[in-house]
Amino acid sequence: MYNALTNDQRTLVDLDSVSGSASVARRETIMTREFAFTIKSLRFDENYKPADGTRLTTNFANLARGTHRRENLRTALKMIDNRFNTLAHWDNPEGDRYRLELDINGSGDAFPANEILKTTIVDSKTSERIDGLTGNNFSSYVRDYDFSVVLPEHNKGKSGFSVPDDFGDLHGKIFKSFVSSDVYTEHFQKPPVICLSVSEAKTYHRTTNEHPVLGIEYEPNEASLTEQYFRKMGMAVRYFMPPKSVAPYAFYFFGDLLNDYTNLELISTLSTMEAFQRIYRPEIYNANSVAGRSYKPSLKHQDFSQTLVVYDREERTRLAAEQGRFAEENFIKPYQTVLRALSAQNAA
Repeated sequence: MYNALTNDQRTLVDLDSVSGSASVARRETIMTREFAFTIKSLRFDENYKPADGTRLTTNFANLARGTHRRENLRTALKMIDNRFNTLAHWDNPEGDRYRLELDINGSGDAFPANEILKTTIVDSKTSERIDGLTGNNFSSYVRDYDFSVVLPEHNKGKSGFSVPDDFGDLHGKIFKSFVSSDVYTEHFQKPPVICLSVSEAKTYHRTTNEHPVLGIEYEPNEASLTEQYFRKMGMAVRYFMPPKSVAPYAFYFFGDLLNDYTNLELISTLSTMEAFQRIYRPEIYNANSVAGRSYKPSLKHQDFSQTLVVYDREERTRLAAEQGRFAEENFIKPYQTVLRALSAQNAA
């Protein structure tokens, strides 16, 4: 999903150096305008090659680079299909009834605000194609800017860690504008569900609540910074450890996670993101022991199994800072006046 400022908003940037009441009036008018969005889709399969605007730290882009790219993609896709069929086991005696098609939604025509995955469920028994969920993975240059540029600069030289009061306001405005836009509703039937890893900084406690697909619910001891950040995007979060998984996942959503979506829709997200997380964070999601009643995740955990997929985690960390600076130079700085106003408007 990519975002561009409207022409009027681009004009505003040029008006910043103009003094007088005319420019002020023009500014007040323009502040009521919204972002303009465009969407293009690219199939994620074993032939996938990242588009020019794709963040290279994105799970699917990282897998599609280097000498092992085709093997990586083929293995990851097989992991997704196998997990889907394990979870959707009813009327599926051979465990091969379903496969997932994944489409990366984005565009090279404007600044790449964010990218998300769209799943389509293919039922070999009925030959039916069923819409899965939108969201799944979540990629955002502006989030890179916030976490890799804004936070380090804000805490530079300080003895303790703190977060700016307006942290995430702009990103939240962009995301909520996108989800409520006409272009979103034209392409997708339901709001997005985003599935992420749990935080190493928090402890999660098992509850008695259990869902047939998402599994056992966990609750954190306190809200994480990511949870607070997604709250500004308008999303709530719940944590579940699915059947035959070894650790809980964070599910960010609008509305009612357990009642707004079908079991197959939830499985489409879970099977996709579990495969990515087992590859990206095997210490947590491919561990050889299951999370207990009280669980604190750690990437220093040694008792885990590696997948057959090559993933460069060190490069991912380095590129996050580079992508944050890209967003700063190509989006934040050129349009800082209108973006500050939009951010303040969202916070209000």
